Amino acid sequence: MRLHLHLLSDSTGETLENIAKAALAQFDDVDTQRHFWPMIRNEAHLERVLAEIGQHPGLVLFTLVNPNIRMMLEDRCRAMGLPAVAPLDGVNDALSGLLGQEAKARPGRQHMLDAAYFARVEAIQWTIAHDDGIASDDWEEADIVLAGVSRSSKTPTSIYLANRGYKAANIPIVVESPPPPILYSLRKPLVVGLTTSADRLVQIRRNRLLSLNQKTETAYVEQESVAREVAYARRLFADNGWPVIDVTRRSIEETAAAIIALVSERNLPKVER
Repeated sequence: MRLHLHLLSDSTGETLENIAKAALAQFDDVDTQRHFWPMIRNEAHLERVLAEIGQHPGLVLFTLVNPNIRMMLEDRCRAMGLPAVAPLDGVNDALSGLLGQEAKARPGRQHMLDAAYFARVEAIQWTIAHDDGIASDDWEEADIVLAGVSRSSKTPTSIYLANRGYKAANIPIVVESPPPPILYSLRKPLVVGLTTSADRLVQIRRNRLLSLNQKTETAYVEQESVAREVAYARRLFADNGWPVIDVTRRSIEETAAAIIALVSERNLPKVER
């Protein structure tokens, strides 16, 4: 089945893309062609987009706060017999009822250059500068420190966390080279161990070596050697009481969500018994 999906936004369209991705993941065997239309802020622009929609009819998802532009889109889609859905309407209506105020009709308001935005930028810069065990003397400034064997998704998970505003350092666990002593005395950061199955790790490492045109006859991808690495890392995590996340069947986003949940739980006020 071929589906034309039109995403119309008066801002960057990032929200719509995420909503569409989450919804489409629930359906199998759908050949989707996405038509992305960001920064629609006047009727002339919308008119050009509507012409394209008419040539490739399908589902229309939109986030448009200007009432005139929104009405124009809805009327024209209705005339073409096409569904036009505003995914945020239900959330905005519920918030409006609970808060007793109307939503501000300002395009891209979530992307304003506020303090949180600059904090994310700082977190990204800090995280990049503290990748793969670099600058361990600064780790006390981190929010999160990830530890794990090579190719256990430490770096991409750190970058994803940084985009969420967390300063995240990471350190490879290598049997022949113990971590720096500061790792065991950190107070502010949450240290999280990442682990995976030896079989999966061998596969990932082998593919990595092949992509680099390097030999695959090495202890780096030898099953018993990798199994010892994983066991060593697990013992290290257990001995220090660090929470452990198995990334074998998790996406980067799922791993990061689990880590953020751990951080939130850690920061909850203690309840006296």
